[in-house]
Amino acid sequence: VFPGGNIGRLAVCGTVNDLAMMGARPVALSLALIIEEGLPLTTLDTVTRSVQAACAEAGVDIVTGDTKVVNRGKADGLFITTSGIGVVPDGVDISGHRAQPGDRILVSGTLAEHGIAIMSAREGLSFSTTTSSDCAPLNGLVRTMVEACAGALHCMRDPTRGGVASTLNELAAQSGAAFVIDEDAIPVRQEVRSACEMLGLDPLYVANEGKLVAIVDSSHAATLLEIMRAHPLGRDSADIGEVVDGKPGRVTMRTHLGPTRLLQMLAGELLPRIC
Repeated sequence: VFPGGNIGRLAVCGTVNDLAMMGARPVALSLALIIEEGLPLTTLDTVTRSVQAACAEAGVDIVTGDTKVVNRGKADGLFITTSGIGVVPDGVDISGHRAQPGDRILVSGTLAEHGIAIMSAREGLSFSTTTSSDCAPLNGLVRTMVEACAGALHCMRDPTRGGVASTLNELAAQSGAAFVIDEDAIPVRQEVRSACEMLGLDPLYVANEGKLVAIVDSSHAATLLEIMRAHPLGRDSADIGEVVDGKPGRVTMRTHLGPTRLLQMLAGELLPRIC
């Protein structure tokens, strides 16, 4: 359990969002629980109620699953595994290979909230303001984007492990393109930025669980940004950069001081996984 959610909500949102990033409308999920002996029933009840609420929010059903109990000390409390099935509408072709020079890079909101919320909960850190996870199902937001400009959506990805910087590196490598982003355009809440500075973290490499990165045709970028900002999960959406001609797979950032900084894949993990 962490500020803004728990492992049950995270399990549902993670699979729903993976489907949504392909332009698919999630239909059904499987869910399997691996429960450590001694897990309080109140915790299990809280988690399963969150699963139910997240499924209702996303408009999907749990159609099959499994439960196993393992010996004390063998499962770190509770593991959840989900898989999902979705349907891709006609005319939707979203792939990590489709970014091309001239495209714009959009993000659906402020970054790094999930990772900082997890770290503060795990390590017992306290800040002047509470940071909550952004964990949320993004299929509703994606659906509005697809219905408005399906052909303009070239790539989408939810920047979980490794954050936005690693996600952009993956997309640039898959597309054989170069990306340039602007530091001043990247939305980060001040309390999250301050926490990252105190901990020596870069918010571009911290995990998100309720945000997306979209690579879109420049002629529709302004329209899509307006549509995203009209949705509750996209109020803080921003255009942070562009796809350019350059060394394939390279991601750079124009800093607010002027110089250009090379962004590489995250080496290792910033914190233990919960995603």
